[in-house]
Amino acid sequence: MSQAVTRSTFDEVMVPNYSPAGFIPVRGEGSRVWDQSGREYVDLAGGIAVNSLGHCHPELVAALTEQAGQLWHVSNVFTNEPALKLASLLVEKTFAERVFFCNSGAEANEAAFKLARKYASDHFGAHKHEILSTRNSFHGRTLFTVSVGGQPKYTEGFAPVPAGIRHFDYNDIESLEALISDATCAVVVEPVQGEGGVLPANQAFLEAARALCDKHGALLIFDEVQTGVGRSGSLYAYMEYGVTPDILTSAKSLGGGFPIGAMLTTSKVGASFVVGTHGSTYGGNPLACAVALRVIEIVSRQETLDGVRAKAARLSRGLSELGERFGVFESVRGMGLLLGCVLTSAYAGRARDVLKAAEEEGLMLLVAGTNVVRLAPSLLVSDADIDEGLSRLERALSRLTR
Repeated sequence: MSQAVTRSTFDEVMVPNYSPAGFIPVRGEGSRVWDQSGREYVDLAGGIAVNSLGHCHPELVAALTEQAGQLWHVSNVFTNEPALKLASLLVEKTFAERVFFCNSGAEANEAAFKLARKYASDHFGAHKHEILSTRNSFHGRTLFTVSVGGQPKYTEGFAPVPAGIRHFDYNDIESLEALISDATCAVVVEPVQGEGGVLPANQAFLEAARALCDKHGALLIFDEVQTGVGRSGSLYAYMEYGVTPDILTSAKSLGGGFPIGAMLTTSKVGASFVVGTHGSTYGGNPLACAVALRVIEIVSRQETLDGVRAKAARLSRGLSELGERFGVFESVRGMGLLLGCVLTSAYAGRARDVLKAAEEEGLMLLVAGTNVVRLAPSLLVSDADIDEGLSRLERALSRLTR
């Protein structure tokens, strides 16, 4: 059946848990997107840090097309070549010795939290089950991950939530010290809080978290769903800090737009996931793994990572200049090509107003709460697209502040 669809179709047929923009993108290339009417947009949102190589990157299209002609799905009753090649490359490029594949960041975190409790149960007993996470964090939308995330608004109406989860303040070593104990099985940290406002961790904070976990026999989990796969300027953000976790979760940029998630860990910790303890029907799907393999190969190139740093400096500098000129942004923070523009008190709570103004100028942005405008463009975004995006943002801010 063929039928025309418009934005109003969403309100007629979809569950109302989203409030999408007023236009429907239908085509993308690089960091440009076109809607149903043919209008062009500069995309500095990147599918919420997902489109790591932009839209329809030719090498990813080729990888997907080639795999689509060979093998789509066999389930984990069997293994497959793309999954084994991707896992081998992740092991080669990171601290990890073992990999588990799934379909999203939430699933990767769900696996990490389950593994942490299983490992603690195996080695210490059932009493060691508490998971500590930071306030204002975000780890996914399953009932377990949304409970670990330190934002009560996401658990309202879903009680009772899983027990044994406690929260401390981000970048506050004393707050973590006050909670951690021999009952702690894991401490979960985002190297940069994404949904919580694009706030990078302090070096001393991550080092202290590592030391406290070692002292209390707890696992350190880094949620790198948003910071991973080149976005920080290193393949993973833990490399920027020189602090190595016991478990790392990855998704978003990993598939360059194709759904995939991964949990990376050591052989010792991973051994607790014996046959039958956890699984994923689509996890390790050949299509997803073939695409992600090409993503990791491209992002791992030194010229790609060097480019992220240069592009981040160019974009951050331009954002700071606009913020100062219009009195809208008090600071620009983040790491690599994950940036947050913090609104001044005069524009507090109006992040979505900035998004709407940008949309009217043909620019796609994000928010991180009500007070931060977030940008997570393609790692390969061109200087020309950065400059055009800044030009469109300039017009948007001019309109907003008039």
